[in-house]
Amino acid sequence: MADEIDERLKKFGFKEAEMFEFGSFWDPTLFKTGYPKPFRTHHIIITSFKPNIEEVYFWLMNHAKFDFSYHTVDKIIDFQAASEQSAMFGVTQQRLGLQQDRVTQYLATIGKFIKELFQMVRELRVIDEKLDHYVRSYRTKTDNPYEISLKGMWIDLVEGGAKNPASVYGMARELQFTTLPDLFFSAPPLTKEGVEYYIKGLKFNKNVKNVLSRKLATFIIWKERTHKELNTRREFMVKYLRQHYEIIKMYMGWVKPYLKHINRLQSKESFMDSPDMISTFETAKMEIEILLRKKIEGCDKVWSCILMTFKYVTTPSMAYQSEGYQRGPLHGGEVRICMRSYGWTDKEIENYKKMRDQENLDLMGTIDDSLNAAMKALGDELEGYLQESEKDMPNIRKETKNNVETEEPPKEKKDNVLTPFIGIFNGFGELFGYTPGDRSSKKSPMTRREMIQEQEQIEKERKRTESMMGVRMYTVYKNFKKSHGMMAWR
Repeated sequence: MADEIDERLKKFGFKEAEMFEFGSFWDPTLFKTGYPKPFRTHHIIITSFKPNIEEVYFWLMNHAKFDFSYHTVDKIIDFQAASEQSAMFGVTQQRLGLQQDRVTQYLATIGKFIKELFQMVRELRVIDEKLDHYVRSYRTKTDNPYEISLKGMWIDLVEGGAKNPASVYGMARELQFTTLPDLFFSAPPLTKEGVEYYIKGLKFNKNVKNVLSRKLATFIIWKERTHKELNTRREFMVKYLRQHYEIIKMYMGWVKPYLKHINRLQSKESFMDSPDMISTFETAKMEIEILLRKKIEGCDKVWSCILMTFKYVTTPSMAYQSEGYQRGPLHGGEVRICMRSYGWTDKEIENYKKMRDQENLDLMGTIDDSLNAAMKALGDELEGYLQESEKDMPNIRKETKNNVETEEPPKEKKDNVLTPFIGIFNGFGELFGYTPGDRSSKKSPMTRREMIQEQEQIEKERKRTESMMGVRMYTVYKNFKKSHGMMAWR
């Protein structure tokens, strides 16, 4: 277990683990808590079976936030669990079931839209293949294989092939117009006005020329109208594909808060296995962790951080709330408070958040990977169709405000095909408190000397921050004990 803790901390850039002494004075035991080694630590244990134990959390947070200017507060974790036969468990599971049903409906709808997206891309691909024949048939005047291919399609689809006696092949077989197929297929791409001049230049009998003229005129009309119809169909399908894509993004945005609520309502498995949780007792266990931070004057790279951890083991009593007549828990029991002080850079803060959220991100990553795999299977074609649909969309959004038209600023980064899936289910990191940094602007790499100078500056600021922060955190600790009637040193 100790090796796993060291390995996890090193993975996220923390060199040393915190050691906690547990046991009596004569037989102490040291064990690793799983936290990075802090500059200073303070512990408080409060036991009160009056239903106001939540006040401890708000008192400490507000005292550090408003009285010591730690205005930047990040909630790192918020876990809870209730024993299986408790009233709180029943109420929580009812609310959890409603959220899960809604998420199931949304995900099923998203899956349906993605399936239809595959069909749309396939239909557009078929339309593009057909249109390619039409476009290429106009480029070459003689010996055009694409014109011949279109004529074969017209005979098969419109005239019914050789089975129809009135078709080109049927007339050659039944009515002895043996030269008709060769004349029909060898004719170059013509317009409706050019058919008459082309027929006059042929040296064949009148009957053959009349039949050929009728067939070519019918084919040219079919070709022009089907070409126009395919273009119209393609334009509609591209716009409809864009609309479909935007609906998927909309549903992704709707499902995000429900996933967040489900994550908070679910019981943490490690809590359920704790000896403090007995299934037949009215017990609940909660863990809350917040990170309060601010910059000290003269320290630009290092934050003054106070990490507060609250571990509750309570006996919830369900009371009816005046609004909506719904039952809600009032907690009384034991709370263990631990305050740790750190001098961390922005990168170390983000690494700590990643470390605490790793379990949740790994769980949701399976959904993210499956959706990304489905979208990547469509290849670059979907990306191309979406970009084509953006050309027809207005680039300027005009707002009527005091009769003044304002131009919308250009976006620095455009959405691509994977944006809703990476954004939302990467949004899983945001759901659980971690938001990845902006990678759009990349700085030039620093030299080795600059890196050494920056590291020296960080260590210098860290020492100054920790020395000042230790006094402030102890003051918060001392004031809390005095205000709650506990023994405290002056």
